[in-house]
Amino acid sequence: MTDTRLEFRNVTKKFQDRLGSGRTIVAVEGVTLSVQDGEVVSLIGPSGCGKSTLLNMASGLSETSGGKVFVDDDEVVSVNEHVSFMLQKDLLLAWRTIRENVEFGLEIHGLPRDERRRRSDDWLARCKIADFADHYPHQLSGGMRQRAALARTLATDPHVLLLDEPFSALDAQTKMILQQDLARTLSEAGKTALFITHDLVEAVALSDRVLVMSQRPGKIIEEIIVDIPGRADPMERRKDPKIGPYVGQLMSLLHVGEAELEPV
Repeated sequence: MTDTRLEFRNVTKKFQDRLGSGRTIVAVEGVTLSVQDGEVVSLIGPSGCGKSTLLNMASGLSETSGGKVFVDDDEVVSVNEHVSFMLQKDLLLAWRTIRENVEFGLEIHGLPRDERRRRSDDWLARCKIADFADHYPHQLSGGMRQRAALARTLATDPHVLLLDEPFSALDAQTKMILQQDLARTLSEAGKTALFITHDLVEAVALSDRVLVMSQRPGKIIEEIIVDIPGRADPMERRKDPKIGPYVGQLMSLLHVGEAELEPV
């Protein structure tokens, strides 16, 4: 096996227009990218350019229309058990306690009860939510629910994490705290992640590289290597004077303030 955990090779995805016109919509076209073992890569681009579509294909939830996706050199042809997905919404099951929610994926994988409990307790502690293990989702704040969702995502020991704007619904202070926790956890666990965000500072603060996509059909138009030390400490990274130029470069590439919204 190579050091490449996730790879897209000339991937294209097409959809039929859901409004019934019969028109074919090309969501992404000719996308080639790779994410190395232990690397965190952010994917940014205009709304509707196919970022989430790429994550869906990486997880096996959606097939490619052309090209191939690989996880650990194995082609993704169905739902991939070595990949975990964390979305904008926590999607916790209301009738299960936080511990039971964290154990949900482990149940699906058929792990025995004692091992499920060991792993869930470990990740509840790492994500700073152990004191709320026996609470139900409605008893927790939005930030705590996202901590639980992160613990659930990591408990299955995935080879690749796919993160689709997991902090976008949180207030600014909670968001920065969870960014810090996520960065530390990914670094300590040596995890590989592909991270979607519209927050340009977040992209720079959390990542080894930032990939910029064009308007639909989405293509990779730029790769930016983040040359700021301390990826595991985004709070400190935010203070680095290099942050401003990186964000300015991303704003220019995305034509922030110039582009008009496209109809979905």
